[in-house]
Amino acid sequence: MSTKRDYYEVLGVSKTASQEEIKKAYRKVAMQYHPDRNPGDKAAEEKFKEAAEAYEILNDSDKKAQYDRFGHQAFAQGRGGGGYGGGMNMDDIFSQFGDIFGEDSFGSFFGGGRSRGGQQRGTRGSNLRVKIKLNFEEMAKGASKTIKIKKYVKCGTCQGSGAKDKNSVQTCGTCNGSGQVRRVQNTFLGQMQTVSTCPTCNGDGTTITVKCGACKGEGRVYGEETVTIDIPAGVQEGMQLSLSGKGNIGERGGSNGDLIVLIEEEAHAQLQRDGLNVAFELHISFPDAVFGTQVEVPTIDGRAKIKIPAGTQSGKIFRLKGKGFPQINGYEKGDQLIHVNIWTPQNVSAEEKAMLEKMGESQNFVPKPEKNEKSFFDKVREMFS
Repeated sequence: MSTKRDYYEVLGVSKTASQEEIKKAYRKVAMQYHPDRNPGDKAAEEKFKEAAEAYEILNDSDKKAQYDRFGHQAFAQGRGGGGYGGGMNMDDIFSQFGDIFGEDSFGSFFGGGRSRGGQQRGTRGSNLRVKIKLNFEEMAKGASKTIKIKKYVKCGTCQGSGAKDKNSVQTCGTCNGSGQVRRVQNTFLGQMQTVSTCPTCNGDGTTITVKCGACKGEGRVYGEETVTIDIPAGVQEGMQLSLSGKGNIGERGGSNGDLIVLIEEEAHAQLQRDGLNVAFELHISFPDAVFGTQVEVPTIDGRAKIKIPAGTQSGKIFRLKGKGFPQINGYEKGDQLIHVNIWTPQNVSAEEKAMLEKMGESQNFVPKPEKNEKSFFDKVREMFS
């Protein structure tokens, strides 16, 4: 089961916090646990990543709504299979959220310049959204879906560089290839050096003299990619899964965005879902209710036989333990609840009418509910408990 902390707890905000309050809270936590302030402290680094993961969800209105409804289960597949945001590294965080705590706020200010494993090339690509409709069996057991997606892919002509050839790229004259520009300011505390992304090459370190004719210098073209999506067992209508790096590729070698998969539920012809439970309306004849019978009922993964005892009353609920949906990333499993309805014929023959009138005169057909018989409302509560 998930051991993740509540995202609101991580940032120290309430569920009613505004986007600006969430942003300020994230900046505060990021400043507290930033690796430049806590060199070599693995615990602080994990909290820094945890805060970035929380902000990634709560700052997006769609993701926040999903989280408020389903909790961490809403992003079960996540980055690298470890939950949404679970695979974020420092480059991801700085490239996506550097503007929140300001590139100029770190680096030389907290210890003479932080190396992030090289300046990230290009601009990160945008996310893509797709909808996948699943039937009850696929939602209960999990499924693997292969789909084709129209998206931006790497230009095959220039291999993503955006340049006509290798001779059409030169070192940026503004930053001399570093991708960053430094400036020294005099303050009342003395001189302060700050670092920011080079405005000429946007941090790339190079500029193009002749653009690639196929992609017009973007390093990407519109194409198609086949993606396999592994759906975990127990997903529900409205949940979102995120596949890291399966969105649009960025310009000039920029990293890919993510693929957001929205789960839609395909209605079942006979079953209804309520959370982890499955409900089925069973109609039986009056003679079967009196004498008892054995019937087959549909389930998520086939059919099951159940025994209807003699004297079964209309409204009786039978429970098939464990025949419902599994809890995503958990151990709990729902049940199938079978609600019995005794079918009353709307048209009878003269012979049938005479038989029924004769039976109506018998004391056995006078309603005599037992005192311990549960009320309709008790049965409803029990059915969905």
